[in-house]
Parts: sequence; structure tokens; C-alpha cells
Amino acid sequence: MPTDHARETVEPRHGVTDRGSTAVAHPNIALIKYWGKRDEELIIPYVDSLSMTLDVFPTTTTVRLTPGAGGDTVTLDGAPAQGEPRQRVIAFLDLVRELAGRAEPAAVTTRNAVPTGAGLASSASGFAALAVAAAAAYGLALDDTALSRLARRGSASASRSIFGGFALCHAGQGVGAAADHSSYAEPVPVPDFDPALVVALVNAGPKAVSSRTAMRHTVETSPLYPAWAMSSKGDLADMREALDRGDLDAVGEIAERNAFGMHATMLAARPAVRYLSPATVAVLDGVLQLRRDGTPAYATMDAGPNVKVLCRPADAAQVAETVLAAAPGCSVLTARRGPGARLRMRNEP
Repeated sequence: MPTDHARETVEPRHGVTDRGSTAVAHPNIALIKYWGKRDEELIIPYVDSLSMTLDVFPTTTTVRLTPGAGGDTVTLDGAPAQGEPRQRVIAFLDLVRELAGRAEPAAVTTRNAVPTGAGLASSASGFAALAVAAAAAYGLALDDTALSRLARRGSASASRSIFGGFALCHAGQGVGAAADHSSYAEPVPVPDFDPALVVALVNAGPKAVSSRTAMRHTVETSPLYPAWAMSSKGDLADMREALDRGDLDAVGEIAERNAFGMHATMLAARPAVRYLSPATVAVLDGVLQLRRDGTPAYATMDAGPNVKVLCRPADAAQVAETVLAAAPGCSVLTARRGPGARLRMRNEP
């Protein structure tokens, strides 16, 4: 049974030093998407989602309390954060301070190994790392369920990056406090399934339309959205069974149809939201040709132009070669199952 946010304070430990607390988290790629929120303030998704945390693109975040300072400072990838990114971090710190019953401002320093805002789950790793680091810095004793619930308040996908491997985020039930309490992620034990995920970076720049804006617009205007949300429930049940069997073809087919369905809801929004570029389509065509030639390879996409291709580890090099041939100039890397979020120990560099 999930526990409430623990409100007791603890003595500094593990990754907490006089230089602050530092946490590392990795992005996850949703095989079953959550697209759409039914509560914007609490960030409660409409549907459950299931993801694989990756072993690439970590975010490293340090939170250092600065008593006596005039306010919070936020540094993102070596530069002062501005606008919405800064406000989202400060709002998250306010939430942590409320839970901890404390008021000290903080200095937050974050470095993303993944391009920020490009549809590569930087918000997932970013808010998972911030949740772990901030909770430690302010002395909150939170178990993994509570950390997941807390991370969700920054980004729904961040709730899943608290855990390594595969994770399921519950959309929750009810409204208000009941919804907040029941929406969290938990690990999905899949001991014998360790696929490769070939990431095709066709455009690493920031998206023209943020995920939050596109999500809200899709839910409000797309006539296809209710049908996709309903079908996603069946996709999730099918995905759980496919993972239990370790069936790459079934996992890939389900992930691909779920992602394409999500993008269809965006294309049907009024006006349409389109993330697919010509290079994206070329990569998707290359993946289809791989299957026609007998290589199991399946595409999934988040809100952005970049494509992730699920395949067997032994086929990853061939998949990468096909992607590069389909979209010259893009960059490719191969990911595997990665670890959950954690505090960095004192003796780590």
C-alpha cells in the first residue's frame, strides 16, 4: 500500500553535504503513453502509462540551501534559467518546502546530457533528479512511492524515472488529494527482457510547441482523443502480457500502435499539432523496411520529431546503420535498460 509523503525531517546523509545534495536520474521512454492531463495543477494524467528507463542522457542536479539569500537561483546547463523553466523549478521547490515545513531559499544547478525540450524526456530525468535532490536537501524522508508522487508534480513522466528498468505510472482515481495520493509510479518486474533502443536524433533543437501546450490543445480540440485514451487501456493490458512473455515483436507492435495513435490525435487537433518532419518519416520508413526484410524493429515517438527504435541488442548496429542511411545528418545512439534515480555519494566526482 503506498504511503503518504513522509513529513519528518532527517539528518543530512548519503549525498547531502555542506555543498548541497546531488542526484542523478535518467530519462525514460514510454512504451504506453500518458498524453493528456485531467488535472493541470496536480499533474494527474488521464491514462496509465508504462515506460523503460534508459542508461543514457542522465540529468545531474544539485540543490544547496542558501539561508539569508534573497531568493532561489536556478542554473541550467551552465546558464541562469529564464522564463517558464525557472518558474517550474521554483514552484517545485515551493512544494518541497511546504512538505518539509521549511522556508530557506536554494541554489539549484542542473546539467542535462540530453538536449532540453527536444522530445527526449529531459523533463522526466530533470524532475526526478530534482525531486530526489530537493527532498534530501530539505530533510524529507520519502520512500520511492512518495518520491515518485513528488516527481509527478514537476512532470508526469518524471514519476517513472524514479525507478530503473520498466515502470508503470497509475493515473489515479478521484479528484484533489485523493487523485494526488493515488497517482504514482511503481516498478514492473521484467527480469528476462532487455531490448536495445536505438535513438535517432533527427533534430535536437527545442520544439516549436511544448509538450504541455500540445497536450492541452489536443485534449481540448481533437475528436480522436477520447478514442485513443480508451484504446490505451487495452494497449496497456496487452503490453503487460507481452513483457511477461519477453515477446519483442508483441512489445514493439503495441508500442508502435500506441505512439502512432497519440500522434494521430495531435494531427486531428484543430489546428493540428505536427511534430513529424520529413527526416522523421524517412526513419519510420526505414524501420518498416527492416521488418519487411526480417529484422524485428519497431518505432516509438514522444512529442517531438525524434524516433526511438526497439530491437534486439544483436540487431542494434544494423538498425543504427539503416537510420543513418534514411536520414543523413542525424545522430544515433543505442540505449539499454537503465537505473533509477539516486543520490550521488560524497566520494563520487
